Amino acid sequence: MSGKNTPPLHIIGGGLAGSEAAWVAAEAGVNVIMHEMRPHRNTDAHKSSNLAELVCSNSFRSDDAETNAVGLLHAEMRLAGSLIMAAADASQVPAGSALAVDREEFAETVTKRLESHPNITICREEITGIPSEDRSKVIIATGPLTSPALAGFIRNITGTTALSFFDAIAPIIHTSSINMNICWFQSRYDKAGPGGTGKDYINCPLTKEEYNVFTAALLAGEKTEFREFENTAYFDGCLPIEIMAERGAQTLRHGPMKPTGLTNTHKPHEKPYAVAQLRQDNALGTLYNMVGFQTKLKYAEQTRIFRTIPGLENAEFARLGGLHRNTYLNSPVLLDGQLRLKALPHLRFAGQITGCEGYVESAAIGLIAGLFAAGELLQQPVMPPPVTTASGALLNHITGGHIATEEKGSIRSFQPMNINFGLFPLVDIPKTEGKRLRGREKAQARKQALTARALDHFRLWLAHQN
Repeated sequence: MSGKNTPPLHIIGGGLAGSEAAWVAAEAGVNVIMHEMRPHRNTDAHKSSNLAELVCSNSFRSDDAETNAVGLLHAEMRLAGSLIMAAADASQVPAGSALAVDREEFAETVTKRLESHPNITICREEITGIPSEDRSKVIIATGPLTSPALAGFIRNITGTTALSFFDAIAPIIHTSSINMNICWFQSRYDKAGPGGTGKDYINCPLTKEEYNVFTAALLAGEKTEFREFENTAYFDGCLPIEIMAERGAQTLRHGPMKPTGLTNTHKPHEKPYAVAQLRQDNALGTLYNMVGFQTKLKYAEQTRIFRTIPGLENAEFARLGGLHRNTYLNSPVLLDGQLRLKALPHLRFAGQITGCEGYVESAAIGLIAGLFAAGELLQQPVMPPPVTTASGALLNHITGGHIATEEKGSIRSFQPMNINFGLFPLVDIPKTEGKRLRGREKAQARKQALTARALDHFRLWLAHQN
């Protein structure tokens, strides 16, 4: 069905997500109007007027689709006709197994292809609000540096008290890499809580000597610096763990690392001096986050220091911690399974503002949002990709793949996330005759099984959309 007689799709924001959404919708036959405020109004980070400008790294990370989750997402996006991946492939620079690009060539390629598409009109203007009722569909893909006026509009329609803030990001660890011969499951004082069992946390015990070594390392560790435009103050409730440690040697023992109400099942007669707690981070139980461990330590320092905690010596991190200015929605509460605002279903959100992290993830959610919107306008509904795919797993994280612990209308566990294998349902590893896989071989085999299943399911999903 042609989109000539249908209302246009308005896309606000010309970053990676907005560009991808515009492209796939236009390719489907929908008339698209893109609204990008640059150069009419610049941001503190962008340097040009090109669409899809990369403001930080020039890397799209690993391109290994066999054993890496982001490489798998690359592969799925290529199968779906992604403009972002096509432009990245065309502007690639040497970077080992990673996909890195000449950032100027990449942005120019995206801009030229969007400008030359017959179904796309680009308006260089700032959008500060959207009518509450409109026959047309709208996708807001304005990213972490949404303009103050539009951010205010979003706050008003969502009831969110604040969109721009330093969000506390704690490290997340693959459960399978935690040494349960040292750690144990227990909630403080064995309290079950809503839907709990009394064994809802993984606990890592520290002796006095281990605690002192750990806190000294926190204080000495190299930290990242805030960028000039990141001028929002800390919330006292999400101070970096190293800032807490600066307040006194015992601060952490009376805060996130307090040992009270916990008994080490491996050594029941030895009281831990301090305990690092990990809380389940996704419904599958494949990921646990380090409670209270939000940090501005550099990534290499986090890995080194946090692995000194007993039981985490071989920890594999699905995401490292951070504390930075961000703009994102409490999407599991506000958005439905197709990224529509529940209160105003003609509005969709895409990209980082939905609660995903990373260039590729933002573009992938833009691609899915574009397909959803085009399907509605063309009266050809698009089903969400299976949760067994990278695209579906990421969408599921944003719209429901979290621990649904609600407090005053919010979901505590929802935080921005990169794609990683911890978001996928478990998979059986194919059996090998005469050989028992262990360690690294077993981990590689599991990743290969996950990616093989994902690509099979993604191809089937795409076939059903045509």
